[in-house]
Amino acid sequence: MRSLFWRIFATFWLAIAVVAGLSLLLGHALKQDDWILARHPGLKTLAREWSERFETQGALAGQQYLEQHRQRWRINVQVLDELGEPLVRGTFPARAAAFEARARHQERLPWRRLTEEYQGPGSAETYLFIYRIPLSELASWQRDSLLWPASALGIALVVLTLCSLLLTFSITGPLGRLRRAVHDLGQTSYQQDSLARLATRRDELGTLACDFNRMGARLQGLITSQRQLLHDVSHELRSPLARLRIALALAERAGAEERARLWPRLAQECDRLEGLISEILTLARVDSETRPREHIALAALLHKLCEDARLLAPQQHIALSVTDELSLQGWPPLLERALDNLLRNALRFNPPGQPLEVSAECHGAQLAIRVRDHGPGVASEHLSRLGEPFFRAPGQSSSGHGLGLAIARRAAQRHGGQLQLANHPEGGFVATLQLPVTTASD
Repeated sequence: MRSLFWRIFATFWLAIAVVAGLSLLLGHALKQDDWILARHPGLKTLAREWSERFETQGALAGQQYLEQHRQRWRINVQVLDELGEPLVRGTFPARAAAFEARARHQERLPWRRLTEEYQGPGSAETYLFIYRIPLSELASWQRDSLLWPASALGIALVVLTLCSLLLTFSITGPLGRLRRAVHDLGQTSYQQDSLARLATRRDELGTLACDFNRMGARLQGLITSQRQLLHDVSHELRSPLARLRIALALAERAGAEERARLWPRLAQECDRLEGLISEILTLARVDSETRPREHIALAALLHKLCEDARLLAPQQHIALSVTDELSLQGWPPLLERALDNLLRNALRFNPPGQPLEVSAECHGAQLAIRVRDHGPGVASEHLSRLGEPFFRAPGQSSSGHGLGLAIARRAAQRHGGQLQLANHPEGGFVATLQLPVTTASD
């Protein structure tokens, strides 16, 4: 993580520093003459002051001004009119042109030559100023003039460093918290609120923290449920296995007549054990369904399940209320198993002579499938635990394993919905599957 920190910091800092430095150097190289003319104290006001004196006081005053200026700043000046003729004698030394021609050919000029055009605000004539600045004087002025830019550059580098540090910390800090959260998740010591502060950020890292929190909560829930399921499975399997062991021990010591009486009991225990294992496998497969969602015609599915229930309990009357156009996207085997479990559970408790009511209604984007019986219902203190694997409320038949409602609840959650279990206000018990009408495939 520290390596990443320094790489990000160095990348930001160097990138901005190089861009700023190249911009300054390029600007200085391209506009060096303009920069000297605008910043040098002996040049920036010379054209305006000379033109005012020349126009008001004449050529002699203009020549005197140039000579005084040369003594002060060591800058030679020549002023030409629009035709290229000198307006005053100027301060160029004698035979300067010949020396300049020879030195230019040998690339050894001892001065820098600059030109500037100037037209006064009240004058119609344009003046051409030619400056010759000795290189030694120009170098001395540049050293002094660069003190302020150097100070400004130092301040800019400090600000740049602080901004780079802030930006780097804003990236690597959340990544460090995410790394620690991943480590805690792997060590099963993850706290769901460990990234709550990071999740409040309104950027990609905040979105990542929210997704990670949801993933961590789901993983913890799955781990907890799997541990509880493993504990419950081992507890539930112990009873039929113990009865099988006892029956086998009795059969080994019993005679032929007694052994014949024990074989049906052994077969019954084997059937119960096989049924329990089948339901456990069904519960485990609910969350591992990898096939794509399919279109489910709900009316046809409910009609089929109700016909199967009538064959199972011909003495029961089943009232079905559903329209043909109701449908949703999901996994037909999971939904069929969930509804079949709800119907079988209702048939177990519904008294003869009372209808078992099955209905399906669509409210906006939600589909509600209700199965109501007219049985005794469930005590209110046990309603919250209904749907837990292997939980059976007091007074329920011992023929089941307590997995039917658990499978139905998991199937509802797998479809993006929920299972609601409650006592009906007019008596009996009602189970409601709340499912989205259309959902995107996983």
